[in-house]
Amino acid sequence: MKRTLLLSILTASAVALSPVLACAQIAPEKPHVRQVGPTYKYEGFVGWGYTSINQVNQSRSGLQGVTASITRDWGKYFGLTAEGGHYAWIVTASNAAVGNPSVDEYLAGPTMHASLYGPTSLFVRALIGVAHTGGANISPAASPAGGVGIGMDYNLTPRVALRLSGDDIFSDFTVVPYQQGDSPHIRWNANVGFGLVYKF
Repeated sequence: MKRTLLLSILTASAVALSPVLACAQIAPEKPHVRQVGPTYKYEGFVGWGYTSINQVNQSRSGLQGVTASITRDWGKYFGLTAEGGHYAWIVTASNAAVGNPSVDEYLAGPTMHASLYGPTSLFVRALIGVAHTGGANISPAASPAGGVGIGMDYNLTPRVALRLSGDDIFSDFTVVPYQQGDSPHIRWNANVGFGLVYKF
């Protein structure tokens, strides 16, 4: 009888104290999100550029010059790029086109980028805008232009990277004497850029 009474008291005490013990337990801490590195919303690029000049008659040499761009990133993979280039110096004098041609390009469009391996990353983009050809007997002097490109960055520091890119840009110029109305003379020009990227 005493043993049964003692067992009943111990059982009742355990039941009564169990909510208190449960409340006294400490909730486990949430795992901390590890910061991989700093994130930047903008990146600026400036460097050497090359473009072919297939819209100019008798041109067997491209032009070199300066190209620059700025990109605004949204998230990890998407950005919007504005790019400009001025090309005015012939690559090979023996194969230069007639006259003294120059090309200016003003393009913008979406960019998709992703990390590859280690410090390298890849991007693809689609650009549209205007191309202007000067110093050559073609008309109009400015034409709608656009195309697609691909490039690779190699990070030297978290902020600075080397970039190599290539684009295929179309333009629509007519050789003088030119016809009125829409021109069927669409030309595709290869563009190359190499230089430094700064992220901020």
